[in-house]
Amino acid sequence: MGNTGIMICGHGSRNMAAVEEFRGLASQIAARYPDDPVEFGFLEFAQPIIRTGLDALIDRGASHILAVPGMLFAAGHVKNDIASVLNDYAAIRNRDGTALKIEFARDLGIDPKMLAAARVRIEQAEAAAPTGIGREETLLMVVGRGTSDPDANGNIAKITRMLGEGMGFGWSETCYSGVTFPLVAPGLEHAVRLGYRRIIVFPYFLFTGILVERIYAIADQIAVANPGIEFIKAPYLGAHELVMDTFIDRIAGITTGDNAMNCLTCLYREKIVGFEARVGQAQHSHHHHVEGIGTGTAAQPDQTQDHDHPHTHPAHPHADHPHGPGKRNPASA
Repeated sequence: MGNTGIMICGHGSRNMAAVEEFRGLASQIAARYPDDPVEFGFLEFAQPIIRTGLDALIDRGASHILAVPGMLFAAGHVKNDIASVLNDYAAIRNRDGTALKIEFARDLGIDPKMLAAARVRIEQAEAAAPTGIGREETLLMVVGRGTSDPDANGNIAKITRMLGEGMGFGWSETCYSGVTFPLVAPGLEHAVRLGYRRIIVFPYFLFTGILVERIYAIADQIAVANPGIEFIKAPYLGAHELVMDTFIDRIAGITTGDNAMNCLTCLYREKIVGFEARVGQAQHSHHHHVEGIGTGTAAQPDQTQDHDHPHTHPAHPHADHPHGPGKRNPASA
């Protein structure tokens, strides 16, 4: 693609295993573009940060950068944080005399390839199960990350419906690891009351990390309390070949014009019920204070984090919901 480079923008994690999985994904994408420079960077915690990756692309001769978010859905990180980092970087470079164009791909989103990858992971869990309980007696619990953006949360609910209906499960439910509701523990406590012999817990996540580990731990706790129900923990998506194919589609979509995000239900553009105050908010990153500060674990936070203000996300308007983050801490469920 001549002077074109590819930038893969990750969220970042304190968990080194998650960071290494993202590095592996970036390497796989790079292998598909042997003639073009490919770099990656993280929004928070891990290194390199996004600006470092952009610098490396320019040093390798790129003046046109195709940036792709390494994230499932377009919530605040995609719509605001990463977009802001890219816009600010391009503006500074152009003011300094570097002719630079950065274009941003849309999120992975709801895509047939992603659904097919999810099916593979669920089928792997079924194949490893100790019993032959049928899908008609199985409840599928899809666990999303959870954000303060109802559009992204709604995407997880749609994923749940399409997998549950398409694969023929007796029932399907959605819960979230944080920010919105229901959280994992109350979601599973509700699910066990529905009378199904098996519950498959499927984290709809790209990579491992503290949140995935917590989801599995909560599932184990609920399973111990309900010995009459078989709990199966499905693997997260990971760098499945179909996930990789979707990333390639998103990069290609920039150049073909097939790159539009869903603006009809974007809370920054339209007055969405309960989120009207978000319309027209300024686009800026909320993560400058945690860029590249390092990794660690949930039990041992990174010691380089010495900023005096917390790393927070916009509050959900119903955080005090009985099954929401204001009432139930998934870490202690």
